[in-house]
This record gives sequence, structure tokens and C-alpha cells, in this order.
Amino acid sequence: MPASPRTGPDRPGESDPGRGRRLAVDVGSVRVGVALSDPSPILASPLVTLSRDAKDDSDLDRLAELVAEHEVVEVIVGLPRTLANRQGSAADLALDYAGKLATRVGEIPVRLADERLTTVTASRMLSQRGVKGRKQRAVVDQAAAVEILQAWLDAAAAHRAREGDS
Repeated sequence: MPASPRTGPDRPGESDPGRGRRLAVDVGSVRVGVALSDPSPILASPLVTLSRDAKDDSDLDRLAELVAEHEVVEVIVGLPRTLANRQGSAADLALDYAGKLATRVGEIPVRLADERLTTVTASRMLSQRGVKGRKQRAVVDQAAAVEILQAWLDAAAAHRAREGDS
């Protein structure tokens, strides 16, 4: 039975599937940024930016293929809440997307991660590295997905350390 996303963010480390790759998704109305972890899982890296296909959902099909191809054990979808921790239209889009993705990836859990300000952080980081304008728009969603995934991995590692697991 596929994982059913909640309306709020999940807690990294709870129901952790153990070693294996994680895939993170930054959902936008135009593009979907994707990041992938190493199998340890310690480090998040950019993977791809997909064009959002709200009509045919071909981007969701491609994501399901990436999950299978990379033997992903957990998918993290960024949940953009407001700074006041409210849910707006972007969060509704992410929740709907996570639900559709969960039906495509079978038993692989689909989790929601608080992603407030990840795109802002990613944009600043890219600007500091001299990536601007059109080039930045092409990779900012991947960079935001890396931010989402790295925060998830770090929080899951801290959870494991508190619980005494290595």
C-alpha cells in the first residue's frame, strides 16, 4: 500500500528505512527540481530539473522511473509553508503532487519536508557563485531540492544519534 502524505511535514528519522538512496523533489508550477542522496545516506546532490506537466503528469512518470532506476528507499517532497506556518496554494500543489507520486512508487514512502525559504537560499547560493539570470532559473529548482534533501538527511542523522543508532 503506498504511503499517504500528511497535510503537515513529517519528522526526519521517524520510520527511517535505513541505508539507501533518498530522492527529494522541489515542486513548482513550471519546473520540478530533483536531488539524490548517496546510499549512506549522507550527501545530497542535484540530479535533474523536469518540466512540470500538469496536464499529462509525464514528470511524475519520470520521477517514478528515477525512483526505480536509483533504487530509492524514501522520497522527500518539499512542503512550502509560509513563515507563519500556514498552508497556501504552493503547499496545496505539493500535497497533491506527493499524493500522485505515492501512487506511482508503490511501497516506497513519500514524506513531506518543511521547505520554507529553500528556493531563496538556493538562489542566494547560486548568485554568490556567479550563476545569474536564465542559467540560474535552469538550476535553482535542483539546488532547492538539494537544500530540502540535505536538511532531511542531517535531521535524520541527528535523530539516529539521539536514539543511539549509527
